[in-house]
This record gives sequence, structure tokens and C-alpha cells, in this order.
Amino acid sequence: MKRWYVVQVYAGFEDQIKADITKRIAHDGRQDLFGEILIPSAKMRQFFETDTETDQQLFPGYILIEMEVLPEALRLVTSTPRVIKMLGGKDPVPLSKREIDRIISQIKGEVAVTVSKVAEFNVGTEIEIADGPFAGFVGMIDKVESEAEKLTVMVSIFGRSTPVELRFDQVKR
Repeated sequence: MKRWYVVQVYAGFEDQIKADITKRIAHDGRQDLFGEILIPSAKMRQFFETDTETDQQLFPGYILIEMEVLPEALRLVTSTPRVIKMLGGKDPVPLSKREIDRIISQIKGEVAVTVSKVAEFNVGTEIEIADGPFAGFVGMIDKVESEAEKLTVMVSIFGRSTPVELRFDQVKR
């Protein structure tokens, strides 16, 4: 069964690595083991120029591959130039359905971004990130800096808990 996996690559080479992997799949005749290859990016509107949009990567240095985890498929991906590793090492961990759905909705621009009013935040409270590259993610408040109006939120990114610093206006309850 094909599942989604995260591949760590050299930042800035994501498009080239995607093309290389696609060529290698076709050359080796392994299309049956692979599905889509995604570079998580989203359209971002320039702040001062309202009519131009640029494609900004959500997770620089990472690509997502839908594949079956078989030795020949792993070897094909990990031996591609500029691929560092698959997250999870020798036994890659697939993304959950919820994580991949959230990333795909960000790519398609379906995640609604709203700004909430400044409120009182408590350590251990679950919040949703409403703005920035992690919009749509849910996390737990780890630290509150009221004077600076900042929060440190623990967010699960690719199955690992990661601290993310956010402003009060970037989150909603």
C-alpha cells in the first residue's frame, strides 16, 4: 500500500531532485511502487505589490513522496544525488492521513487564515495556528511571554514535536 513519506533533501534543489527521482522511477520501470511527489509550497501575495504572487515553500529542504516501502524503492530514493535521508531512518515513518490532508489543503490554499484578538494564554492549552508557514497546525502552548506578546508552541511536524515561536495574533483558540 502506498503511503506518504518525508524525504530530507538539500534546500534549494527540491525541483531538481523531484525531476531526478521521477526520471529514475521511469528508467527503472518502478512506476507501480510510486505515486505523487510533492514539494510543499503555497502561493504567497507580496506585501507591497498586490497583483503579484510568488510560490513560497512551506518546508524548505523537504519533499513528500507517495510510495510503497520496499527495499528497491527505498534504495532508489535514498541513492538519488542531494537526498540526505528519509525521516525515520531505515524504517521510514509514514505521514498520518490528517497531516497529509493538512499539507495538501495548504498547497491548494484552502486553509483559512484569520487573526484573533489578543487573549490570555495558559501553558498547556491547545491552540490552532492561524497565520504564517504553520497555519492550520494545532499545538500546545509551552511558554508565554506576555510583555513581548509571544508564545512558544510545541507543534508536531512530520511526527516530531518542534517548538515554534509565534505572536499572539498568529494563533486562535
